[in-house]
Amino acid sequence: MDEASRHSPIAPVPAHIYRLCRRLRRTQTSSEAILWEALRSRRVAGLKFRRQHPFGRYIADFYCPQAGLVVEIDGPNHNAKRQLEYDRSRDEELVSRDLRIIRFTTEQEENNPEHVLSVILQATRDS
Repeated sequence: MDEASRHSPIAPVPAHIYRLCRRLRRTQTSSEAILWEALRSRRVAGLKFRRQHPFGRYIADFYCPQAGLVVEIDGPNHNAKRQLEYDRSRDEELVSRDLRIIRFTTEQEENNPEHVLSVILQATRDS
């Protein structure tokens, strides 16, 4: 699947999702802020990353269109049953768009950001 079809919506993005994306960008977690500082402005292999990017009714923490890669930072709430079900549903939607997903915990990002970046870089090369 090419870059354009990866992020062209299968279902339209509801207006409230765009508003939520903007709010999430303003209220990012410290883990997201650390990773965004490293990814922004094409700092990783010259690749463009977007943060809080909508896909239909779902929102990806970080998205690299050129590599077809979604990067998620999961906090403690991602261990709750309801959140796990939501994540599974969202992952199915993203995979149906031919996207790859890699996940990190907030602890991984905060304690070893260099490792997180090296995994992301390798994933962009594997695309």
